[in-house]
Amino acid sequence: MIKIAIIIPQHYKLLSVAAILEVFDSANKFQATNNSQSAFDICLLTAEKSLDSFFGNYNAATIDDGECYDLVLIPSFTTDNIKDTIGANQRFIPWIIKQYNAGAEVATFCTGAFLLGATGLLDGKAATTHVDACNAFASAFPAVRLKPDKTVTQDGRLFTSGGATSTFHLLLYLLQIHCGKDLAIKTAKVFAIDMDRHNQSYFSSFQPTRHHNDELVASAQQKIESNYQDVATIEEMIKDIPSSRRNIVRRFKQVIGITPIEYLQQTRIEAAKKLLEQTAQQMTEVIYNSGYNDPKAFRKIFRKTVGMTPSQYRDKFQAR
Repeated sequence: MIKIAIIIPQHYKLLSVAAILEVFDSANKFQATNNSQSAFDICLLTAEKSLDSFFGNYNAATIDDGECYDLVLIPSFTTDNIKDTIGANQRFIPWIIKQYNAGAEVATFCTGAFLLGATGLLDGKAATTHVDACNAFASAFPAVRLKPDKTVTQDGRLFTSGGATSTFHLLLYLLQIHCGKDLAIKTAKVFAIDMDRHNQSYFSSFQPTRHHNDELVASAQQKIESNYQDVATIEEMIKDIPSSRRNIVRRFKQVIGITPIEYLQQTRIEAAKKLLEQTAQQMTEVIYNSGYNDPKAFRKIFRKTVGMTPSQYRDKFQAR
């Protein structure tokens, strides 16, 4: 029987924990139906003694109990203030490292990857997280080989998943590893999850940070967002800003995480996505109204950024 520890940290997302429990409970029930022993022994792990009452049917322990586990699972967090959240859950970090060094697999779901990132175990390894948290993750953990477009990653005994329903894709992947493909397929059917989704790029939305005190960078952001249909070069963007090109590019990248040109591109692609979702404009109009003049270049950039063609995106997300 595989011993699973599900960490219950501060600021955990209940939906994330519930999804994990539902999938492994279902797997155990399938095994029982076939007169087999349950595949998983599930324990909920806290840093303190207390545990929410609605987890009353599950075994519970604290990280001080000294148990070793085969699989450690880290759920998503509810808060956007990841730095404070990691600080509040600092006690889990040495425990996760100890479990991993003892041979455990560690899997994270959505923004739970930040807690694993804080252990240093992901340094030099591939990982993913919620697509809209990728910039923050890359900034916090530059040594990690972030794969923003991936739904699930595995690097040795470390696993990560993207946002929301990507949780189920990682859970099914873990079931397949530990119990075989038949059980994974059976579970996928119960939860109506497509097993072959490997990309999450098209769920992203460009949400640049505005919580900074650099007035020069804020001015550049405003100019790009107001003139993205017309400007083409950095010089055009910053011609009224009292700064050299070199200085503003350096400061912009330091504060925002991407260059002004990349910011312009992301702004244009986001505008194109909204036009594809919300209007019936012809593709040539969408291209022009989002700031592009070359259809071939637009389609290339769109597909690279979003993970599908503009037409595929419209078919998938346009309001009917």
